[in-house]
Amino acid sequence: MITLFGQSYAWNAPEVLLFGGAALFVVILLVLTLRAAGRSGAMAQPLMREISWLGQRVQLLGEGQERLAGGLHHVSETQAHSQTAMLQLMEKRLAEVQRSMGESLHGTATRTARSLGELQQRLETIDKAQANIEKLSGNVLNLQDILANKQARGAFGEIQLNDIVQKALPSDAYTMQATLSNGKRADCLIHLPNPPGPIVIDAKFPLEAYEALRRADNPRSLQEAQAQLRAAVRVHIKAISEKYILDGETADGALMFLPSEAVYAELHANFPEVVRDGFTARVWIVSPTTCMATLNTMRAVLKDARMREQAGAIRTTLRQLHRDVEIVVERVDKLSTHFHQARADLEGITTAAERAGKRAARLDNFDFEELAPSEPKLTDPTPILGPRVAE
Repeated sequence: MITLFGQSYAWNAPEVLLFGGAALFVVILLVLTLRAAGRSGAMAQPLMREISWLGQRVQLLGEGQERLAGGLHHVSETQAHSQTAMLQLMEKRLAEVQRSMGESLHGTATRTARSLGELQQRLETIDKAQANIEKLSGNVLNLQDILANKQARGAFGEIQLNDIVQKALPSDAYTMQATLSNGKRADCLIHLPNPPGPIVIDAKFPLEAYEALRRADNPRSLQEAQAQLRAAVRVHIKAISEKYILDGETADGALMFLPSEAVYAELHANFPEVVRDGFTARVWIVSPTTCMATLNTMRAVLKDARMREQAGAIRTTLRQLHRDVEIVVERVDKLSTHFHQARADLEGITTAAERAGKRAARLDNFDFEELAPSEPKLTDPTPILGPRVAE
């Protein structure tokens, strides 16, 4: 029996035979190797030197590798330190950027809120303006409707003229819708004195031709509209001259009132011959602005005329005032005389009082013997008041 690896086997067991064969083979291989090593020893010396040199180089390489490892470790530490510093710097910068962004966002939010508030206010203003525009548009449409109708347009001109005349003249200086001796009704009659006499203001105006002039979009239609406006204004001037300039009743001229400054400016800018025709026919074309200036001039004329009419009454009043002043002077003289008389009376009373006081003092001291015989007796009447001046 044989024991291998803690187990017992028989000598002829296959495991024992296999293990013994293997051990024998190893021994034979070792012997053969030793013999071959003895024969190749001489041949291995150059190889050993090479191996030694390679060992030295390997050792140098190891030392270099150690130094390289140290350098790499230092570089790694430096890199780690730099990375840490970079991370700290980046964290700091990131914090600053976050704070800056927070402040910027807060300021932006505040400005945005303020801008939204202002925008809301502006939108409200725009809404109000839109409402006013819509209202104004409605008024403009109404005005267009008024101006489209001749009768309504005439009434509109009369209302505007009436408003201007009321502001410029006293109520008794004019008459609206006055009827003349020829049966024609004037829109307004100004009662001016002679000369020049009452003057008529007509408030109608030819608007259709002016609207055609504004709508003209080519030279031909422009010329036709200009000719139409020229003819319409001349016809109106002639009608005013024939109906409202009456010898012995009205002034030697009349006014044609244009309620539109645009029409007035168009006539004077591009139709001067029409304006000259009005001068020839003694019909003066006025706009709201020039009409107000003309009425103010008429107001000065009326004021001067009324001053002349009242000149006699003013002179009579002045004479009466002068007589009243004379009476006051006479009364003052009499009052001064009374004052002088009163002053004389006061002086006499003062003298008598002083004399009475002296006598009372002597009586109090029993100095009767000292009374002068030349002085008047107590029973003598003492004049106190002087003679009065008759009024």
